[in-house]
Amino acid sequence: MQSPPRGRRLDAVTGPFTPRTPRVVAARRLHRRRDRDATGRFLAEGPQAVREALDRTGTVVELFGTPAALDRYADLAAGAARADLPVSEVTDEALAALTETVTPQGVVAVCRHLDVPLDAALARGPRLVAVLAGIRDPGNAGTVLRTADAAGAGAVVFAGDTVDPYNGKCVRASAGSLFHVDVVRAADPQAVVDALRAAGLTVLATTGYGDSDLDDLADRGRLAAPTGWLFGAEAHGLPGELTAAADARVRVPLHGRAESLNLAAAAAVCLYASARALRRPRSGAHPAGEPVT
Repeated sequence: MQSPPRGRRLDAVTGPFTPRTPRVVAARRLHRRRDRDATGRFLAEGPQAVREALDRTGTVVELFGTPAALDRYADLAAGAARADLPVSEVTDEALAALTETVTPQGVVAVCRHLDVPLDAALARGPRLVAVLAGIRDPGNAGTVLRTADAAGAGAVVFAGDTVDPYNGKCVRASAGSLFHVDVVRAADPQAVVDALRAAGLTVLATTGYGDSDLDDLADRGRLAAPTGWLFGAEAHGLPGELTAAADARVRVPLHGRAESLNLAAAAAVCLYASARALRRPRSGAHPAGEPVT
């Protein structure tokens, strides 16, 4: 085997790991939620996700890559080596076993869970929080997480019966944003609403049948206070009791003939409406803690 490039710590001293190598077998099990939960670890696939994971100190446990990919993304291998992390060469077959995409990009990192307790996330004083309640589609959840990050949210809460944020498709859909914001997992969505309100955030529920119009709230300066947005599953929306618990039920206006917006689009519209209001608050900004109507 050729010597590794300078700066790379290479653990596969007898040749690239195969699908049967014990460390590859152990990492492959992380495709299953029960193994992710049991170990507190998950897989981040592709150079973008791996780069963001390495930038978050203490997150990456191990880096796998084909010889060609470790040469192509030498900065990732060097970064892992500087952090004294194992960098393991794998065969194309082993890499395919570690990934879920049709055309993998050659690198996969084993990462530690990023969970932050809700009270710790709120103690940081976020002005914008996204709450995913009952969203089961990992692509939708990851896309909302990515949008929340782009809009400047400080935390994304996966509440109740919501998809695992460390599901492979969710991680990929987040495009690295999983590593940028506080990720909270909470069993009780109602408790999340209560905690948001206690922390001084206005709680807004998105629903196509809301009695408050998003444009009207924005025009009246009602989005300029710290806000927690509740988003439900695309097919069924938010549970009725959670919708009722919010300070207001907000609909996104439809100016054309479309019947509705999908979850990711509606979340983007709502989060960016808040982001704009929070960035340039109006003189008549709605005080935090008071109900929005």
